[in-house]
Amino acid sequence: MVGVAALSRLRAPELLRIRNAHFRRLTALYSGEVFDQAFVLCGIGGSSEADQYAEPERWVAEALDSLAEQTERAKDAQVFRPLVVEPNPYGVHFVDRIFGARVYHYEGQWWSDPLPRPVGELHEPDLERSGTWRLARRQVEAFDASGVTVPLFGLPTIASALNVVVSLYGEAFLVALMERPGAARRYLKVINDLLCEFHRWYLARIPSEQLQCVVAAGRTQPRGFGQLCGCTTHLLSAGQYRDLIAPLDDALLSVYPNGGMVHLCGVHTQHIFVWREMRSLRAVQVNDRAAEDLETYFRGLRGDQILYLNPTATMTVERAMAITGGRRLVLVADLQTPPLSGGEQGWRPHAGSSSRR
Repeated sequence: MVGVAALSRLRAPELLRIRNAHFRRLTALYSGEVFDQAFVLCGIGGSSEADQYAEPERWVAEALDSLAEQTERAKDAQVFRPLVVEPNPYGVHFVDRIFGARVYHYEGQWWSDPLPRPVGELHEPDLERSGTWRLARRQVEAFDASGVTVPLFGLPTIASALNVVVSLYGEAFLVALMERPGAARRYLKVINDLLCEFHRWYLARIPSEQLQCVVAAGRTQPRGFGQLCGCTTHLLSAGQYRDLIAPLDDALLSVYPNGGMVHLCGVHTQHIFVWREMRSLRAVQVNDRAAEDLETYFRGLRGDQILYLNPTATMTVERAMAITGGRRLVLVADLQTPPLSGGEQGWRPHAGSSSRR
Protein backbone atom coordinates (compact mmCIF):
# COMPACT_ATOMS: atom_id res chain seq x y z
CA MET A 1 0.00 0.00 0.00
CA VAL A 2 1.23 3.49 -0.84
CA GLY A 3 2.06 5.56 2.25
CA VAL A 4 -0.26 8.41 3.28
CA ALA A 5 2.49 11.03 2.93
CA ALA A 6 3.40 9.69 -0.52
CA LEU A 7 -0.21 9.81 -1.65
CA SER A 8 -0.48 13.41 -0.53
CA ARG A 9 2.60 14.41 -2.52
CA LEU A 10 1.36 12.54 -5.61
CA ARG A 11 -1.92 14.48 -5.50
CA ALA A 12 -0.36 17.88 -4.80
CA PRO A 13 -2.07 20.79 -6.62
CA GLU A 14 1.31 22.46 -7.28
CA LEU A 15 2.64 19.39 -9.09
CA LEU A 16 -0.55 19.12 -11.12
CA ARG A 17 -0.29 22.78 -12.08
CA ILE A 18 3.31 22.39 -13.28
CA ARG A 19 2.58 19.14 -15.10
CA ASN A 20 -0.45 20.61 -16.84
CA ALA A 21 1.48 23.74 -17.83
CA HIS A 22 4.05 21.53 -19.57
CA PHE A 23 1.24 19.62 -21.28
CA ARG A 24 -0.29 22.86 -22.54
CA ARG A 25 3.06 23.91 -23.98
CA LEU A 26 3.56 20.46 -25.57
CA THR A 27 0.07 20.63 -27.08
CA ALA A 28 0.90 24.07 -28.47
CA LEU A 29 4.09 22.67 -30.03
CA TYR A 30 1.99 20.02 -31.78
CA SER A 31 -0.25 22.84 -33.00
CA GLY A 32 2.64 24.62 -34.68
CA GLU A 33 3.68 27.21 -32.11
CA VAL A 34 7.34 28.23 -31.86
CA PHE A 35 8.83 29.13 -28.48
CA ASP A 36 11.83 31.07 -27.27
CA GLN A 37 13.26 27.88 -25.79
CA ALA A 38 13.36 24.36 -27.17
CA PHE A 39 11.02 21.84 -25.55
CA VAL A 40 13.05 19.51 -23.31
CA LEU A 41 11.65 16.28 -21.86
CA CYS A 42 13.31 14.18 -19.17
CA GLY A 43 10.78 12.07 -17.27
CA ILE A 44 11.27 10.39 -13.90
CA GLY A 45 10.48 6.68 -13.69
CA GLY A 46 9.29 4.95 -10.54
CA SER A 47 11.31 1.98 -9.27
CA SER A 48 10.65 -1.00 -7.05
CA GLU A 49 12.59 -3.94 -5.64
CA ALA A 50 9.47 -6.12 -5.64
CA ASP A 51 9.01 -8.89 -8.21
CA GLN A 52 6.28 -7.47 -10.43
CA TYR A 53 5.50 -10.93 -11.83
CA ALA A 54 4.78 -12.33 -8.35
CA GLU A 55 3.53 -9.18 -6.59
CA PRO A 56 2.33 -6.64 -9.16
CA GLU A 57 0.36 -4.63 -6.60
CA ARG A 58 3.39 -4.27 -4.35
CA TRP A 59 5.53 -3.30 -7.35
CA VAL A 60 3.15 -0.47 -8.26
CA ALA A 61 2.93 0.74 -4.64
CA GLU A 62 6.72 0.83 -4.25
CA ALA A 63 7.13 2.58 -7.62
CA LEU A 64 4.70 5.27 -6.44
CA ASP A 65 6.55 5.61 -3.15
CA SER A 66 9.81 6.10 -5.07
CA LEU A 67 8.19 8.83 -7.18
CA ALA A 68 6.92 10.61 -4.08
CA GLU A 69 10.55 10.96 -2.99
CA GLN A 70 11.41 12.74 -6.25
CA THR A 71 8.63 15.30 -6.47
CA GLU A 72 11.00 18.26 -6.07
CA ARG A 73 12.62 17.36 -9.40
CA ALA A 74 9.19 17.32 -11.05
CA LYS A 75 8.66 20.97 -10.08
CA ASP A 76 11.06 22.10 -12.82
CA ALA A 77 9.19 24.80 -14.74
CA GLN A 78 11.57 24.75 -17.73
CA VAL A 79 12.27 21.04 -18.36
CA PHE A 80 9.27 18.69 -18.41
CA ARG A 81 10.03 15.98 -15.86
CA PRO A 82 6.81 13.95 -15.61
CA LEU A 83 6.56 11.29 -12.91
CA VAL A 84 5.91 7.92 -14.54
CA VAL A 85 4.84 4.46 -13.36
CA GLU A 86 5.73 1.94 -16.07
CA PRO A 87 5.96 -1.76 -15.17
CA ASN A 88 6.55 -2.83 -18.84
CA PRO A 89 6.19 -6.60 -18.20
CA TYR A 90 8.36 -8.83 -20.43
CA GLY A 91 9.82 -5.80 -22.21
CA VAL A 92 9.41 -5.76 -25.98
CA HIS A 93 8.14 -9.37 -25.91
CA PHE A 94 4.94 -8.73 -23.94
CA VAL A 95 2.65 -9.49 -26.91
CA ASP A 96 4.85 -12.35 -28.14
CA ARG A 97 4.27 -14.16 -24.85
CA ILE A 98 0.52 -13.69 -25.12
CA PHE A 99 0.71 -15.41 -28.54
CA GLY A 100 2.56 -18.36 -26.99
CA ALA A 101 6.21 -17.61 -27.66
CA ARG A 102 8.84 -18.70 -25.15
CA VAL A 103 9.98 -15.49 -23.45
CA TYR A 104 12.88 -15.57 -21.00
CA HIS A 105 15.23 -13.24 -19.15
CA TYR A 106 18.91 -13.51 -20.05
CA GLU A 107 21.86 -11.22 -19.34
CA GLY A 108 19.71 -8.39 -18.10
CA GLN A 109 17.02 -8.27 -20.78
CA TRP A 110 14.05 -10.14 -22.17
CA TRP A 111 14.39 -12.43 -25.19
CA SER A 112 11.94 -14.59 -27.12
CA ASP A 113 12.25 -17.66 -29.32
CA PRO A 114 10.25 -17.97 -32.55
CA LEU A 115 7.22 -20.23 -32.37
CA PRO A 116 8.25 -23.88 -32.93
CA ARG A 117 6.14 -24.27 -36.04
CA PRO A 118 6.19 -23.01 -39.63
CA VAL A 119 4.39 -19.86 -40.66
CA GLY A 120 0.75 -20.81 -40.82
CA GLU A 121 -2.66 -19.85 -39.56
CA LEU A 122 -2.44 -17.56 -36.56
CA HIS A 123 -5.42 -17.37 -34.24
CA GLU A 124 -6.29 -14.73 -31.70
CA PRO A 125 -5.22 -15.90 -28.21
CA ASP A 126 -7.70 -16.50 -25.41
CA LEU A 127 -7.04 -13.50 -23.18
CA GLU A 128 -9.12 -14.91 -20.33
CA ARG A 129 -6.59 -17.73 -19.99
CA SER A 130 -3.51 -15.57 -20.46
CA GLY A 131 -1.46 -15.09 -17.31
CA THR A 132 0.47 -12.32 -19.02
CA TRP A 133 -2.69 -10.33 -19.71
CA ARG A 134 -3.99 -10.96 -16.16
CA LEU A 135 -0.71 -9.55 -14.83
CA ALA A 136 -1.07 -6.41 -16.97
CA ARG A 137 -4.66 -5.93 -15.76
CA ARG A 138 -3.63 -6.25 -12.12
CA GLN A 139 -1.00 -3.54 -12.60
CA VAL A 140 -3.59 -1.15 -13.99
CA GLU A 141 -6.03 -2.00 -11.20
CA ALA A 142 -3.35 -1.27 -8.59
CA PHE A 143 -2.52 2.08 -10.17
CA ASP A 144 -6.20 3.02 -10.37
CA ALA A 145 -6.86 1.96 -6.78
CA SER A 146 -4.06 4.20 -5.50
CA GLY A 147 -6.01 7.34 -6.45
CA VAL A 148 -2.89 9.31 -7.42
CA THR A 149 -3.47 12.15 -9.89
CA VAL A 150 0.00 13.45 -10.77
CA PRO A 151 1.93 10.41 -12.12
CA LEU A 152 1.49 9.10 -15.64
CA PHE A 153 1.02 5.40 -16.40
CA GLY A 154 3.09 3.92 -19.21
CA LEU A 155 1.61 0.99 -21.12
CA PRO A 156 3.40 -2.28 -21.83
CA THR A 157 5.23 -2.59 -25.15
CA ILE A 158 2.27 -3.24 -27.44
CA ALA A 159 4.73 -2.63 -30.32
CA SER A 160 3.30 -3.12 -33.83
CA ALA A 161 2.03 -5.96 -35.98
CA LEU A 162 5.29 -6.19 -37.94
CA ASN A 163 7.48 -6.21 -34.83
CA VAL A 164 5.37 -8.93 -33.24
CA VAL A 165 5.09 -11.21 -36.27
CA VAL A 166 8.85 -11.10 -36.90
CA SER A 167 9.44 -12.02 -33.25
CA LEU A 168 6.98 -14.92 -33.60
CA TYR A 169 8.34 -16.34 -36.87
CA GLY A 170 11.73 -14.74 -37.49
CA GLU A 171 13.07 -14.53 -41.02
CA ALA A 172 10.54 -17.13 -42.17
CA PHE A 173 7.88 -14.45 -42.05
CA LEU A 174 9.92 -12.09 -44.22
CA VAL A 175 10.13 -14.86 -46.83
CA ALA A 176 6.36 -15.41 -46.56
CA LEU A 177 5.86 -11.67 -47.02
CA MET A 178 7.44 -11.94 -50.47
CA GLU A 179 6.16 -15.36 -51.53
CA ARG A 180 2.67 -15.35 -50.01
CA PRO A 181 1.66 -11.73 -49.40
CA GLY A 182 -2.04 -12.60 -49.15
CA ALA A 183 -1.49 -15.09 -46.35
CA ALA A 184 0.99 -12.76 -44.65
CA ARG A 185 -1.62 -10.02 -44.69
CA ARG A 186 -4.05 -12.32 -42.84
CA TYR A 187 -1.52 -13.07 -40.06
CA LEU A 188 -0.73 -9.41 -39.70
CA LYS A 189 -4.40 -8.48 -39.39
CA VAL A 190 -4.97 -11.01 -36.60
CA ILE A 191 -2.12 -9.44 -34.65
CA ASN A 192 -3.06 -5.85 -35.39
CA ASP A 193 -6.68 -6.40 -34.38
CA LEU A 194 -5.48 -7.65 -30.99
CA LEU A 195 -3.08 -4.73 -30.56
CA CYS A 196 -5.91 -2.30 -31.27
CA GLU A 197 -8.04 -4.16 -28.70
CA PHE A 198 -5.30 -3.71 -26.10
CA HIS A 199 -5.08 0.03 -26.74
CA ARG A 200 -8.87 0.41 -26.51
CA TRP A 201 -8.84 -1.48 -23.21
CA TYR A 202 -6.28 0.89 -21.70
CA LEU A 203 -8.04 3.95 -23.10
CA ALA A 204 -11.22 2.86 -21.32
CA ARG A 205 -9.53 2.32 -17.93
CA ILE A 206 -6.82 4.92 -17.43
CA PRO A 207 -7.68 8.65 -17.26
CA SER A 208 -6.63 10.32 -20.51
CA GLU A 209 -4.55 12.91 -18.64
CA GLN A 210 -2.43 10.08 -17.16
CA LEU A 211 -2.34 7.57 -20.03
CA GLN A 212 0.89 7.31 -22.01
CA CYS A 213 2.39 4.60 -24.18
CA VAL A 214 5.65 2.74 -23.64
CA VAL A 215 8.86 4.58 -22.59
CA ALA A 216 6.64 7.39 -21.36
CA ALA A 217 9.47 9.17 -19.54
CA GLY A 218 11.11 9.92 -22.90
CA ARG A 219 8.14 9.94 -25.27
CA THR A 220 5.40 11.80 -23.38
CA GLN A 221 2.80 13.20 -25.78
CA PRO A 222 -0.26 15.38 -25.22
CA ARG A 223 -3.37 13.53 -24.10
CA GLY A 224 -5.14 11.47 -26.74
CA PHE A 225 -2.05 10.30 -28.65
CA GLY A 226 -0.87 6.71 -29.16
CA GLN A 227 2.35 5.06 -30.24
CA LEU A 228 3.73 2.11 -32.19
CA CYS A 229 7.18 0.61 -32.64
CA GLY A 230 8.54 0.89 -36.17
CA CYS A 231 11.89 -0.83 -35.52
CA THR A 232 11.39 -3.71 -37.95
CA THR A 233 10.43 -1.47 -40.88
CA HIS A 234 14.21 -1.19 -41.28
CA LEU A 235 13.97 -4.59 -43.03
CA LEU A 236 11.31 -3.65 -45.60
CA SER A 237 11.35 -1.93 -48.94
CA ALA A 238 9.29 1.19 -49.38
CA GLY A 239 6.76 -0.70 -51.50
CA GLN A 240 6.32 -3.55 -49.02
CA TYR A 241 5.72 -1.16 -46.18
CA ARG A 242 3.29 0.99 -48.18
CA ASP A 243 1.20 -1.94 -49.40
CA LEU A 244 1.25 -4.37 -46.45
CA ILE A 245 2.15 -2.60 -43.22
CA ALA A 246 1.22 1.09 -43.45
CA PRO A 247 -2.56 0.43 -43.45
CA LEU A 248 -2.17 -1.56 -40.23
CA ASP A 249 -0.03 1.09 -38.55
CA ASP A 250 -2.53 3.74 -39.59
CA ALA A 251 -5.39 1.68 -38.11
CA LEU A 252 -3.54 1.26 -34.82
CA LEU A 253 -2.71 4.95 -34.43
CA SER A 254 -6.26 5.84 -35.41
CA VAL A 255 -7.54 4.09 -32.27
CA TYR A 256 -6.43 7.27 -30.49
CA PRO A 257 -8.45 10.45 -31.01
CA ASN A 258 -5.37 12.42 -32.12
CA GLY A 259 -3.27 9.75 -33.86
CA GLY A 260 0.21 9.22 -32.50
CA MET A 261 3.91 8.46 -32.76
CA VAL A 262 6.21 5.92 -34.40
CA HIS A 263 9.43 4.92 -32.63
CA LEU A 264 12.47 4.39 -34.88
CA CYS A 265 15.97 3.18 -34.06
CA GLY A 266 17.49 2.02 -37.39
CA VAL A 267 17.50 3.12 -41.03
CA HIS A 268 13.91 3.89 -42.02
CA THR A 269 14.09 6.92 -44.31
CA GLN A 270 12.82 4.91 -47.29
CA HIS A 271 9.36 5.19 -45.69
CA ILE A 272 9.23 8.97 -45.27
CA PHE A 273 7.01 9.46 -48.31
CA VAL A 274 4.40 7.11 -46.76
CA TRP A 275 4.63 8.62 -43.29
CA ARG A 276 4.28 12.10 -44.72
CA GLU A 277 0.87 11.11 -46.13
CA MET A 278 -0.27 9.18 -43.03
CA ARG A 279 -2.64 11.63 -41.36
CA SER A 280 -2.71 9.67 -38.10
CA LEU A 281 1.07 9.94 -37.71
CA ARG A 282 1.80 13.09 -35.68
CA ALA A 283 5.25 12.38 -34.22
CA VAL A 284 8.41 10.47 -35.07
CA GLN A 285 10.74 9.47 -32.24
CA VAL A 286 14.37 8.72 -33.17
CA ASN A 287 17.22 7.28 -31.16
CA ASP A 288 20.53 5.50 -31.88
CA ARG A 289 21.05 5.06 -35.66
CA ALA A 290 17.75 6.71 -36.56
CA ALA A 291 18.86 9.90 -34.80
CA GLU A 292 21.54 10.39 -37.46
CA ASP A 293 18.76 11.01 -40.00
CA LEU A 294 17.14 13.83 -38.04
CA GLU A 295 17.66 16.37 -40.82
CA THR A 296 16.15 14.03 -43.43
CA TYR A 297 13.04 13.57 -41.27
CA PHE A 298 12.83 17.27 -40.44
CA ARG A 299 12.87 18.26 -44.11
CA GLY A 300 10.89 15.32 -45.47
CA LEU A 301 7.95 15.07 -43.09
CA ARG A 302 4.90 17.34 -42.84
CA GLY A 303 5.06 20.62 -41.00
CA ASP A 304 2.68 19.27 -38.32
CA GLN A 305 4.76 16.16 -37.54
CA ILE A 306 6.87 16.51 -34.40
CA LEU A 307 10.33 14.99 -33.91
CA TYR A 308 11.47 13.51 -30.60
CA LEU A 309 15.25 13.19 -30.46
CA ASN A 310 17.40 11.21 -28.06
CA PRO A 311 20.76 12.95 -28.71
CA THR A 312 23.79 10.83 -29.58
CA ALA A 313 27.54 11.43 -29.70
CA THR A 314 27.18 12.70 -33.27
CA MET A 315 23.58 14.01 -33.35
CA THR A 316 24.13 16.35 -30.43
CA VAL A 317 21.81 18.95 -28.97
CA GLU A 318 23.86 21.62 -30.75
CA ARG A 319 23.59 19.91 -34.13
CA ALA A 320 19.86 19.25 -33.71
CA MET A 321 19.25 22.89 -32.87
CA ALA A 322 21.26 24.01 -35.89
CA ILE A 323 19.08 21.78 -38.10
CA THR A 324 15.69 22.67 -36.63
CA GLY A 325 16.09 25.96 -34.79
CA GLY A 326 14.06 24.25 -32.07
CA ARG A 327 10.98 24.01 -34.31
CA ARG A 328 8.89 20.79 -34.26
CA LEU A 329 11.45 19.34 -31.85
CA VAL A 330 11.32 17.64 -28.46
CA LEU A 331 14.79 17.12 -27.00
CA VAL A 332 14.92 14.07 -24.74
CA ALA A 333 17.88 14.93 -22.55
CA ASP A 334 18.73 15.78 -18.96
CA LEU A 335 19.52 19.45 -19.50
CA GLN A 336 19.52 22.02 -16.73
CA THR A 337 18.28 24.77 -19.05
CA PRO A 338 16.57 24.39 -22.45
CA PRO A 339 18.55 25.86 -25.36
CA LEU A 340 17.28 29.02 -26.97
CA SER A 341 15.37 28.59 -30.20
CA GLY A 342 16.07 30.56 -33.34
CA GLY A 343 16.53 30.32 -37.09
CA GLU A 344 18.17 27.25 -38.56
CA GLN A 345 21.55 28.96 -38.42
CA GLY A 346 20.70 31.26 -35.53
CA TRP A 347 20.71 28.97 -32.54
CA ARG A 348 22.94 29.99 -29.68
CA PRO A 349 23.34 28.16 -26.36
CA HIS A 350 22.55 29.55 -22.95
CA ALA A 351 25.59 30.34 -20.86
CA GLY A 352 26.56 27.13 -19.14
CA SER A 353 24.21 24.95 -21.20
CA SER A 354 25.12 21.33 -21.77
CA SER A 355 24.41 18.72 -24.41
CA ARG A 356 24.72 15.82 -21.99
CA ARG A 357 22.18 13.10 -22.45
